[in-house]
Amino acid sequence: MAAARGRVWEIQPRDVEATGMSAADAVAFVAALRSAAATAASGGDGQPDAVWEAVAAAGILRPEHPHALHQLVYYSTYAGWDRAARGPPPYWFPSRIDAKQTNLGKLMEAHGPKLLGSSYKDPISSFQLFHKFSVEHQEVYWSMVLKQLSVKFQQEPKSILDASDKSRKGGTWFQGAVLNIAESCLLPWPLRNRTDDSTAIVWRDEGLDDYPVNRISLKDLRNQVITVANALDTMFQKGDRIAIDMPMTCNAVIIYLAIVLGGFVVVSIADSFAPQEIGTRMSVSKAKAIFTQDFIIRGGKKVPLYSRVVQGTSSKAVVIPATGDFLGVALRNGDISWKDFLSCAAGRSSIYPTVYQSSDALTNILFSSGTTGEPKAIPWSQLPPIRCACDTWAHLDVWPQDICCWPTNLGWVMGPIILYSCFLSGAALALYHGSPLGRGFCKFVQDAGVTVLGSVPSLVKSWKAGNFTEGLDWTKISILATTGEASDIDDDLWLSSRAGYKPIIECCGGTELASSYIQGSLLRPQAFGAFSGASMSTGFVILDEQGTPYPDDVPCAGEVGLFPLYFGATDRLLNADNNKVYFDGMPIYNGRQLRRHGDIIQRTVGGYYIVQGRADDTMNLGGIKTSSVEIERICNRADENLLETGAVSVKPAGGGPEQLAILAVLKDRSAPCDANVLKSKFQRAIQKNLNPLFKVSYAKIVPEFPRTASNKLLRRVLRDQLNKELSNHSKL
Repeated sequence: MAAARGRVWEIQPRDVEATGMSAADAVAFVAALRSAAATAASGGDGQPDAVWEAVAAAGILRPEHPHALHQLVYYSTYAGWDRAARGPPPYWFPSRIDAKQTNLGKLMEAHGPKLLGSSYKDPISSFQLFHKFSVEHQEVYWSMVLKQLSVKFQQEPKSILDASDKSRKGGTWFQGAVLNIAESCLLPWPLRNRTDDSTAIVWRDEGLDDYPVNRISLKDLRNQVITVANALDTMFQKGDRIAIDMPMTCNAVIIYLAIVLGGFVVVSIADSFAPQEIGTRMSVSKAKAIFTQDFIIRGGKKVPLYSRVVQGTSSKAVVIPATGDFLGVALRNGDISWKDFLSCAAGRSSIYPTVYQSSDALTNILFSSGTTGEPKAIPWSQLPPIRCACDTWAHLDVWPQDICCWPTNLGWVMGPIILYSCFLSGAALALYHGSPLGRGFCKFVQDAGVTVLGSVPSLVKSWKAGNFTEGLDWTKISILATTGEASDIDDDLWLSSRAGYKPIIECCGGTELASSYIQGSLLRPQAFGAFSGASMSTGFVILDEQGTPYPDDVPCAGEVGLFPLYFGATDRLLNADNNKVYFDGMPIYNGRQLRRHGDIIQRTVGGYYIVQGRADDTMNLGGIKTSSVEIERICNRADENLLETGAVSVKPAGGGPEQLAILAVLKDRSAPCDANVLKSKFQRAIQKNLNPLFKVSYAKIVPEFPRTASNKLLRRVLRDQLNKELSNHSKL
């Protein structure tokens, strides 16, 4: 049994002292650690996962403990874990009692016995069966979940899904339904204890971190939205497209809802774009006007925004002051201040004539990242908001009493997703008006009582590197989530530990899907940096290089092919052919053409999934295909001064096989560091943990990585820069 117990039993008080604890505390900690581990050993076979479950449940690892201690215990516990044979090691385990109290668990308990018959046992044991049912009987699944959200129809849909017309590859959804999705966000919901007095938004301005948080009630939010909608009616025609290019503030959310409530169309533009990119999006969307700010306040600095809008477009701008009541810029002819805009609503009725439209009516135009060529203009109807809110309800277990915070922007898909996920489920939306990178944001999470916190991996890196949660209490958080790019295992360990080892729900999807096709679940054990399965009602296969699907449940890696009947997914693009982009060239599976998404994913032993990047982020090393993400995961832990790494393949000047290059960004750029030393460390780490045949040909230290405006690493740009640099060297 000693061998099975693993190295956690070998931890000594001196090891704990080395992480920063006092001698007396170290002795007490080791005693508590061994007691918890012994509980696991006495209750079963003492396997590492059972030991970790017991240690985490005992609460002996606390958020205030140094991260080095969490690392010591976690990595020691799983020191003998064979990932190749057993898959990623789990760190969070669902409770059979708690599982029945989740949104999805309650739904399964209520309907599982009828839908699955004698096969139904409980939410955990029967989760896979219920997921399969949701894929094969989408009309039944979505009609059940829809009743859990505050979606008000003027006319109920004649059917949930009509798949009879094969020319509509994604099916026809909610045929005949008439509604206004913004109205659904603004109404009380008595069945879930959501009243006019309920808090709708919690917010704080950067720099006022020691002041109480501000709150907006549902009634106040509705009244402010109606005021803006009335003002819009004085200037625009129904159906006009109106852009928002500003941080995700309370005003931005109010404007977004008002545009949709009034029967106009939101054009989403991220506030980080240069003038040319703003102009491109205004032109493609045919936007009539744009809401913006004079400046952006970030980290105490005023970053010009209105001036970029002026350079990018001649369309009418409504300009909001970033601070105070007065603008810090002079307006060009035709533009209008926020104060003057609101005055247009004076004298108009406080009861707004909501514009009701069919479920497929256009409400929002979003854009892809635009990393290659012109960004795709992706239209949202009234269905994507329902999809994203339902998925958040099911996977993040959001309830009306929750306070949800996900620092993002209405220019990116997570902005509308978190907006609709909160307001259609009755939860409060938490907004920090400033930079999410520092301690001010982390303190806001504490002070606002955030219970659901979303992030992107680069944000977590910043919080961890600066130790910005030190002295703060994040234990009100019940669920963590992350999306945008692949997560680092050690960063996830740090993040989960700050909240008392709450689960991190990994999410991966796309703007055109309005959701995540692959996602964690509270009804399955979770592993750091891994997804536990497809999202509810989503089916997919993994394709080999010939486009042939691998058998289900077999460990493999390849391009994902989505089942085409996907509620909420786009069936059109404004500046491209939807069929050509998402379907042409994809294989037929079970009588229907699969939908392209472009991700390379790995299915591991144990049924977890790891997203290995886009199809163009793979490389061929010595005849073996591998992904940049897989290599970066290993290299990130090769040296303690590494902030992040980027792995790309380069072509030798004289031809020949691809060569592996690792670029590195350091935490402390002033510390001495030799690229050749790093290269050796990368080589050893890759040979030990990935493949002994892979050779690191080149290593370089860089100040930062090129990224999209949504913060995704541009490996293509890294690769091009490096190839050019090496080509120039060869000419000398």
